Amino acid sequence: MDNNIPEVGYHDVDLRLILEDMARAIVESPESVEVIEEVKDDGAVVLTLKVAEDDMGMIIGKHGKIARALRTVTKAAAKIADKKVTVEIR
Repeated sequence: MDNNIPEVGYHDVDLRLILEDMARAIVESPESVEVIEEVKDDGAVVLTLKVAEDDMGMIIGKHGKIARALRTVTKAAAKIADKKVTVEIR
């Protein structure tokens, strides 16, 4: 067995990239998707998702189902990485 393979830990998860990739797959203008990451004093991460105004309905979805799903998947990834995350959509 080759021991030269670097081990990737769960703490290396890029939550910003996960949210950005999911959002780009949903919207009509993927080039307008931007995720701003802010780390709070207590170590919690706030991810602010910005999309084109025309794509806002697609990101939110009927009754907020898509937005809720994006938050759920991001929080699940954060839990695996032992982080706390909040997702805001603007």
